[in-house]
Amino acid sequence: MLGLQLQSPPSWYRDRLREEFVERRMASTRLQKLSETSDVFFAIIRAHYDGFPVRNIPPLASRHILVYAYMLGKYTLRWGFYRTAAILCRAPNCHSVSFIVVALRHQIDPEEFKQVGRKLRRVWPLLP
Repeated sequence: MLGLQLQSPPSWYRDRLREEFVERRMASTRLQKLSETSDVFFAIIRAHYDGFPVRNIPPLASRHILVYAYMLGKYTLRWGFYRTAAILCRAPNCHSVSFIVVALRHQIDPEEFKQVGRKLRRVWPLLP
């Protein structure tokens, strides 16, 4: 659903996970820690499903359920936000916008996309 491309070189996955751990350590509030932990989980899961497992996927256990729920909400809301912004910008292939992508890749005027995004954020619930 997210339409993420395979990254190269394979060390990209380890580097990304390392960055997420640093961001998690820097988080100061409970919400920030939850958000950053969800990013760590996402990086691990993405690496695994892209064929470059960097760690074991955390089990879907009761101690992780809040992280998984938050991650699902966070990425679903972002996906919907960018898809809606592309539709409002009348992108020719708006239904192929499935994640945080460069507007130009979808023939959307970058300035218009930014303006629509700013307006849309006023009413769109985005998680940190």
